[in-house]
Amino acid sequence: MIRLRILHCLRAPVGGLFRHVRDLAVAQSQRGHLVGVLCDVQASDPLTASRLDALVPHLALGLERIAMPRDIGLDDAAAVAATRRLAAAMRIDILHGHGAKGGAYGRLAGSMLKRRGLPVASIYTPHGGSLHYAPNSLKGRVFMALEQRLGRVTDGLLFESAYAARVYAAHVGTPDCLTRIVHNGIGDDEIRTVEHSAGAADFLFIGELRQLKGVDVLIEAVAAIQAMGRAVTAIIVGAGPDEGAFRALARERGVETSVRFAGAMPAGDAFRLGRVLVMPSRAESLPYVAIEAGGAGLPLVATDVGGVGEIVEGTGTRLVAPGDAAALAERMLECLDRPEESLRIALALQARIAARFSVGVMADGVLDAYAVARGTLSQPFTVPARGAGHAA
Repeated sequence: MIRLRILHCLRAPVGGLFRHVRDLAVAQSQRGHLVGVLCDVQASDPLTASRLDALVPHLALGLERIAMPRDIGLDDAAAVAATRRLAAAMRIDILHGHGAKGGAYGRLAGSMLKRRGLPVASIYTPHGGSLHYAPNSLKGRVFMALEQRLGRVTDGLLFESAYAARVYAAHVGTPDCLTRIVHNGIGDDEIRTVEHSAGAADFLFIGELRQLKGVDVLIEAVAAIQAMGRAVTAIIVGAGPDEGAFRALARERGVETSVRFAGAMPAGDAFRLGRVLVMPSRAESLPYVAIEAGGAGLPLVATDVGGVGEIVEGTGTRLVAPGDAAALAERMLECLDRPEESLRIALALQARIAARFSVGVMADGVLDAYAVARGTLSQPFTVPARGAGHAA
């Protein structure tokens, strides 16, 4: 086995993107590779800081922190230069960028090192990122143009869903480099039945508190259900920039006593607090929370966005349109009113997660792609057909 020196580059160590990097870094380390992680100097909350601390023992090349601005600006040049210096000092074989900023820094730094004669393979996993922007919007046009330019210095594109691969091909163009679809995965210990705590809420949301995640739609759905005379409860787990707006909306809709905000906590702990996971996102790539909840045997109410259909394919899970509070409320009530059907579907989803979405499968797929990229091989890219995973 060739012992690789791998540097994962990402901006914000939060959410599913960080979960992916963390699990991948640990799995690669366990397989004997030397791994480092580079991310923004700011940790958004104590939970993030504790997760980074727990990752450090697995990082033979260490955890490095530099300033990574959220928006595009002149400060990015300094961040790219710092990434290049670190990668050169570590004698990196694989520079794996995650998300829009991490992907840009990793590929630009990799191209600089290649010009100096260093054999660095630049790998990019979008994780949604710039692909979330409408291609005809101003930001969308800027990001797609940048993606096209960065594609010229990319040795491997790893998509976490077939959906992301289709969006990239449609909005950016057909890649010329190695491409693979490698689904996110969870650990074997996460396939288990959750025991709910006393007084668990009817519904549970877990995620970053921002408009993209549709928390406002969930609040509207709870208000609609209560307007029918049904007393239901929901608990919202997470932190984010729009928390204040969501709290204000709950007060405005008169459901502030029914919708509780619990702050950020590990998903495994949060699953005990609610009986049905609601994922009302307006956009996703391949959301970890859906995979984790499926592994834990929770019924899932989710929007038909991104690669969610790939996760639930063949399980009977019915998805709803994003932004439709009435449809979301209807599915939420179905889960409460048809418990036997909800359990049957949840068990089918759990079995699918166990078979198809594991950390081991994910790590093997990524390492195989590294080997091909390092061999300077390429393969033709075929846009994946839309699957049948979106149950009616």
